[in-house]
Amino acid sequence: MPPTHSHIRATSEAYLGRHPEEGETLAGLLSVLDGVDEPTSRVTLPGHVTCSAVVIDRDRRVLHIGHNVTKLLLAPGGHVEDDRTLLGAALREVCEEAGIRPGDLCLTPQFLGAPIDIDVHDIDANPAKGEPAHQHFDFRFAFYLTAEQPPPLALQDEEVSGAQWLPFADVRSPTLRAKLLAAEAKGLDGRPEPVNASVLVHDGHGRYLLHLRDQREGIWAAGVFALLGGGRTMDDPCLEATLRRELAEEAPGLEPAGLEPYAVEEATSVEGLAVPIKVYSGRWQGDPDTVDLQEGVLLRWFTIDMLDRLCLSPGLGDLIRRHAAEHPPADSPPPDNSPLLRDEAPEGTELHIVGVHLYLQDEHGRILLGLRHPDSAYAGDTWHFLAGHCEREEAISCMIREAKEEAGLIIGPGDVELAHLVHLVDSPVARPRIGLVFRARTWSGTPVVLEPDRCVEWRWWNPKDLPSKVVPYTRQAIDGILAGHLYSQRGWCEQ
Repeated sequence: MPPTHSHIRATSEAYLGRHPEEGETLAGLLSVLDGVDEPTSRVTLPGHVTCSAVVIDRDRRVLHIGHNVTKLLLAPGGHVEDDRTLLGAALREVCEEAGIRPGDLCLTPQFLGAPIDIDVHDIDANPAKGEPAHQHFDFRFAFYLTAEQPPPLALQDEEVSGAQWLPFADVRSPTLRAKLLAAEAKGLDGRPEPVNASVLVHDGHGRYLLHLRDQREGIWAAGVFALLGGGRTMDDPCLEATLRRELAEEAPGLEPAGLEPYAVEEATSVEGLAVPIKVYSGRWQGDPDTVDLQEGVLLRWFTIDMLDRLCLSPGLGDLIRRHAAEHPPADSPPPDNSPLLRDEAPEGTELHIVGVHLYLQDEHGRILLGLRHPDSAYAGDTWHFLAGHCEREEAISCMIREAKEEAGLIIGPGDVELAHLVHLVDSPVARPRIGLVFRARTWSGTPVVLEPDRCVEWRWWNPKDLPSKVVPYTRQAIDGILAGHLYSQRGWCEQ
């Protein structure tokens, strides 16, 4: 799917908020956004959206490549395809045309993920392609190279040739040149620096506060334990302000004391960009269950000896161990009154309900689903995984128990792996739920209906012929597992 209308409009309006004097110039773009046609489609006339990458090296030069058709030196760019965002389209174009991968680039602190320039230029008619004269509304995004020297280029010979690195003052586009020179006076120098901030929260007794993140499209480190924090915005005066804003948005009331810079780590964004992160350390001794968590699944304290049992964001385990070695606790941790899967909440708080779901495929590749009872949740001829709620037990033990009680299937603990994670919030008043989808590699028994008040029929389904009515998060899990996305001890991976 190409970028949505709302994404393009929000990006355009934010840009015009910084450059109101360009409103008349971009009137054609706004007219396209007011229409019903796809703004990025090549057939949308009298103009459509394109994207370019402004790649800046340590010598304050910008990459230009010669376009074989127009004979012009331009920044790498082109039409939008099935890109999730406009920035993602710019990254794809620079990779295709010049061989520069997203991991070779990072955002600039001056522009972050916003376009540095939106240029409007005329495109001549091309009778060979049946294209009339039209306009391109080119969204240009600025990136720094992560390395001191530009990587070797691999030009797309059929479309481009003759790469050159030009100083800001020689950039061929007048509008881009003006914005680069203005930004240079404010520190645009080609040298990467952190644009994200996170916090290593500890209690001084050897415990560290970790955040289980949602498993959704567009979420960094989806479905794993990570640190609280996020990306800088244009309105943040510094990275500490970024961190405090993110904490207030994600976990209101959680205010670590003694915040101070601890390390700079590097992560990878959803688009594949390199992201330098400034990690702060801070002390807090509260109960995570009293935090009104607004993003993610849950917060929990963990000690060093528990890290190997968790799915952590890359490098987090080493970071925590290093901090623990440099800051040994004065005494042992207090008793942990908030285990990961608990079915009793302190007064005035609402804990998550933890559900387990079983993904089974037989020797023919068919998937086992149950038809919900008319009086159960998601009723109405709806199909669902074999599932249940955790009581006072481990999640895998619950899954094994439910399989036997509901369908008479026998599964060994060693034959189960976590395959999918979903966070469910049905309404503001209902308790949120964590859904853990396990896949059993082997089992014994034939599915039979043992709890008819919950499930009235078990049936094996070919993945290509699934019923039309499947519980939404069940279908999402099936699609993800069949696509080869599995949850491993180190997080999500490709088969």
